[in-house]
Amino acid sequence: MDAGLQHRYQQLGASLKMLFKKMHRIVSRLFNLCKRCHRQPRFRLPKERSLSFWWNRIQSFLYCGESTFPGTFLEQSHSCSCPYDQSSCQGPIPCALGEGSACAHCARDNSTRCGGCNPGYVLVQGLCRPEVAESLENFLGLETDLQDLELKYLLQKWDSRIEVHSIFISNDMRLGSWFDPSWRKRMLLTLKSNKYKPGLVHVMLALSLQICLTKNSTLEPVMAIYVNPFGGSHSESWFMPVNEAHFPDWERTNVDAAAQCQNWTITLGNRWKTFFETVHVYLRSRIKSLDDSSNETIYYEPLEMTDPSKNLGYMKINTLQVFGYSLPFDPDAIRDLILQLDYPYTQGSQDSALLQLIELRDRVNQLSPPGKVRLDLFSCLLRHRLKLANNEVGRIQSSLRAFNSKLPNAVEYETGKLCS
Repeated sequence: MDAGLQHRYQQLGASLKMLFKKMHRIVSRLFNLCKRCHRQPRFRLPKERSLSFWWNRIQSFLYCGESTFPGTFLEQSHSCSCPYDQSSCQGPIPCALGEGSACAHCARDNSTRCGGCNPGYVLVQGLCRPEVAESLENFLGLETDLQDLELKYLLQKWDSRIEVHSIFISNDMRLGSWFDPSWRKRMLLTLKSNKYKPGLVHVMLALSLQICLTKNSTLEPVMAIYVNPFGGSHSESWFMPVNEAHFPDWERTNVDAAAQCQNWTITLGNRWKTFFETVHVYLRSRIKSLDDSSNETIYYEPLEMTDPSKNLGYMKINTLQVFGYSLPFDPDAIRDLILQLDYPYTQGSQDSALLQLIELRDRVNQLSPPGKVRLDLFSCLLRHRLKLANNEVGRIQSSLRAFNSKLPNAVEYETGKLCS
């Protein structure tokens, strides 16, 4: 223990003993004087002081007593407030630990300054300040946002500036051609980013189809949408819960009354926007009919028609488009960041790399689709856009969880597995 602190403690003990003896003499004298009083005297004892008061008093004696009259220790500024007629009452003040034990230990050559910080803090001129991850713009740009009203206006105009140009693939039908919708049709829009756009990832804000039906057709199109965020197999896609749990529904607008064409658009907006690499659309049909008893519209599945004369109508899809935007993406920079987990450039660069990867993970998973548990889109990004092996992805995730648990006010959330 500090010798100066021991000496001050002994002085404080001696002063308390003298004060106790003096108090005992005064109390005894008061009781003796009470015997001569005609009325019972009233004794008023001072109120009990709070712990913070005594803590401040002790700190003032320890650190602000270098002059005749001691000053007052100020916890916030970590300094002393001296009486007006004293030039300086402040002595050496040990380094501050701060919130969450920011300072791990004081400097050896100067006990008033911190010599090392705990995880989540960085040493700046002898003080520990919360460490903040550096900008992610070099790895993945995530700052492009459109207001929902702006997006709605651009969608009404079918503005090409927010269209993400993709490749249409289907073995069941062709765009602009009539087909019999009795059987389920499968189609998809894909980007093949690893081949054609390795420096971009893509965000979907809306999906739109232009569907035409033959005149007097009683068929109603029904679509199931699956979204694959960063590539891989179809099993690594999530189902879009249209018109479920506050998720948006299809909006229809008439285009051509003669051909009975409608634009079917589902707008995700900023609330439900998500990453996409491939959009799978499964189209089937149901028959729309009017219930005479309740005067309500009812639907039922069409039966297989063996007689061509009983055909219920044909369908045509003129366009299938994804609206959104593309973000700059540098897979080599992220690989270099991951490499620093095992081979840091300098002291502290490993912590900095971990902080940036945690920030990147959280920002990517923020665009997870709706559900009770967020999907782990970050693992899909590592797996399919960085081409990392499964064991490497698992090791990175474990390192991020372990480091995040040591950070002050750390919040870890549960994620569901999407990519194998």
